[in-house]
Amino acid sequence: MNRDLTFYENRDFLFTSESVSEGHPDKVSDQISDAILDAYLRDDPYSRVAVETLVTTNKVVLAGEVRGNADITKNLEEIARNVVKRIGYEQDGFHWKNLSLDNYVHGQSAQIAQGVDGQGGASEGAGDQGIMFGYACKETEHLMPAPIYYSHLILKNIRDAIHAGKLNGPNGIALGPDAKSQITMKYQGNKPVGTHSVVVSIQHPEGLSQNDVKEMIRPYVVNTLPEGWMCSDDEFYVNPTGTFIIGGPDGDAGLTGRKIIVDTYGGAAPHGGGAFSGKDPTKVDRSAAYAARYLAKNVVGAGLADACTIQLAYAIGVSKPLGLYVNTHGTGAADEYQIAEKLQSAMDLSPWGLREHLQLHRPIYERTAAYGHFGHTPESDGGYSWEKLDLVDKIK
Repeated sequence: MNRDLTFYENRDFLFTSESVSEGHPDKVSDQISDAILDAYLRDDPYSRVAVETLVTTNKVVLAGEVRGNADITKNLEEIARNVVKRIGYEQDGFHWKNLSLDNYVHGQSAQIAQGVDGQGGASEGAGDQGIMFGYACKETEHLMPAPIYYSHLILKNIRDAIHAGKLNGPNGIALGPDAKSQITMKYQGNKPVGTHSVVVSIQHPEGLSQNDVKEMIRPYVVNTLPEGWMCSDDEFYVNPTGTFIIGGPDGDAGLTGRKIIVDTYGGAAPHGGGAFSGKDPTKVDRSAAYAARYLAKNVVGAGLADACTIQLAYAIGVSKPLGLYVNTHGTGAADEYQIAEKLQSAMDLSPWGLREHLQLHRPIYERTAAYGHFGHTPESDGGYSWEKLDLVDKIK
């Protein structure tokens, strides 16, 4: 058996992961692309969508291919503006009302469609070739690596405070939507025990010093981390360049799909060849990555391992996975080959089967486009269905 002990030999080390907020330029692009995807799926659950977004100073550019209601295609500008408004961009350099938008979205290639459609149902082929990974471990209650989990949570709690009007500067102007976090975690015997350093960079209005912003942010960091996990003050960095007034797409252009490690496991596990946002679930870049996370989480949830990596491989137009790889990193309570066999019998891993099992044809994707696609609580409308632990009894 292949035993990769990189993360699980008994040792002490530091490991770092980062997150970015919903107002980061790349995340603005991801959210616009996924809002467009949701609009098509809401009208027709079997729409085909692959939409990319670019954002820069008061400009949004859309490109890609779709097979869906033409009336929705006419409304893409309104969808994009609503996303920018929800995030909170009303700045001179990027304003939901004042930005201009170029729409280059067009119909899907018939050659791609013929390979994907097949005979329908279980014979339907994958939308592209590729390898996808899923991962789970016991470091947090949501079975996610601790560094990425807490990096996301810090920014989510800061975002909630901003929207609640609790983080305002002079003249009542709130801290800006653009933010990043980074945590370097201390591990002892492969278990996270605290933070070595924490970095938060956040856009702010004029009139606030670096120290002002640091003291505004401090309680949200301390209260997010487990008790006693906060780093020393000289390792707590807020806006380390000193000033962060110009941010968002006005400060840096954004593109769909550029934050794939933020989207997944913060570097603690492999990532396959593709990004997620803007792609309908026939694209296995997205759906099979969700399925791999689902399988890995259920392996750990069933007590079969303390950590598990799953790899799935597909080819365009082929209706079955070409490979399923299981790695329990030396923590397994069962043989990895046996686990792989059990997983294949517990779930249909054809592109159609995994979409049906996880009910991925629903408009549930805009919410995934910030603060990670994994480590959330499953929602009543089917959101984050890949976080369920409903395979545990089948694979025990």
